[in-house]
Amino acid sequence: MQDFHATTIPGTEEALCDELRELGFASVRLNRGGIPFRGPWRDGWRACLESRIAQRILALLHRFSAPDENSLYTGSLAVEWERFLSPDRTLSVSAVCRGSALQHSNFVALKVKDAICDRLRDKTGARPSVSRDDPDLRVQVYLANNKASLYADLSGESLHRRGYRPEAGEAPLRETLAAAILRLSGWDRNIPLMDPMCGSGTIAIEAAQWAARMAPGLGRGRFGFERWANFGDAEAAALRAFRGELREAIRPTRPRIIAGDVDAGVLELAQANARRAGVKLSFRHQSVLDLQAGGEKGVIVTNPPYGVRLERDPDLARGLAAAFSRMHGWRVCLLAGTPEYERHIPARPVRKLPLPNGDIECDFLVYEMP
Repeated sequence: MQDFHATTIPGTEEALCDELRELGFASVRLNRGGIPFRGPWRDGWRACLESRIAQRILALLHRFSAPDENSLYTGSLAVEWERFLSPDRTLSVSAVCRGSALQHSNFVALKVKDAICDRLRDKTGARPSVSRDDPDLRVQVYLANNKASLYADLSGESLHRRGYRPEAGEAPLRETLAAAILRLSGWDRNIPLMDPMCGSGTIAIEAAQWAARMAPGLGRGRFGFERWANFGDAEAAALRAFRGELREAIRPTRPRIIAGDVDAGVLELAQANARRAGVKLSFRHQSVLDLQAGGEKGVIVTNPPYGVRLERDPDLARGLAAAFSRMHGWRVCLLAGTPEYERHIPARPVRKLPLPNGDIECDFLVYEMP
């Protein structure tokens, strides 16, 4: 059994924990900053392919006391790095230090890199090269209270890169954050869902894939673990078979999912992204200010504008609040980057959760419209 750690955007730990449990992973525990779980090595592959919310999947290789540079080097040297690396492959090492005698992350990363390269040279007669931009093996070091944990990153590129959004448009929302707010909204994947300010379509696309049981990693290229020295023909065949099983599990999307926007050009971008993602959505060229509830009831999940756009139109928050208030019987969920929306919506949110969008402090607000 291997210990794994799924990293996530701060504030989305609860959603990721629920997701991993729903996907059947073992020993899942709610933890600040990321979610640990256990399983065979191939569960790490599965998490890379199936998790919609995780940013990265890390495998714990070694944990040891490191009160000084010599113990850090010796402990790092003990790992069988030749399982993952050969001299013709590349690596990168990054570090985070908290509450330890060794406080400089660059120095810690350098010492671990030296240990890895020295072990490879002793075992093979040659050292691997370092690549900061596109390494075959990414190693992450967490040094906290003089305890070092060494992780191998199975993901490669961040898992938010699904492959369907080559052009994100203005103020893009990360796919992983979109997936998290969909789960936090309480949407059951059966009733209608709408994003009336869809931008590049990320929320609606993530909703459609989730409802269709379409694994988010199916549209990606190679993962990091596919570039390791121990990933051979047998492993490649097993991964192909697993991808085939995931494709067979896809089902037609049942609920109606609506993506709307006032900008026709942005809506065309969303339509192109949906085609690449392999999902069908209902598109509306409509201003959110013209929303009407109609006969059906459902859930709105959206990331309304803030910052410069809001400053240029001070009446926007008031207009949006009026539009959402007309959606009688709907649940309205906003990733709000300004308190203006909560100030103008007459109802009280049934849930309010701090949730950053990049470097912007936001609140995720959930309303049940009477």
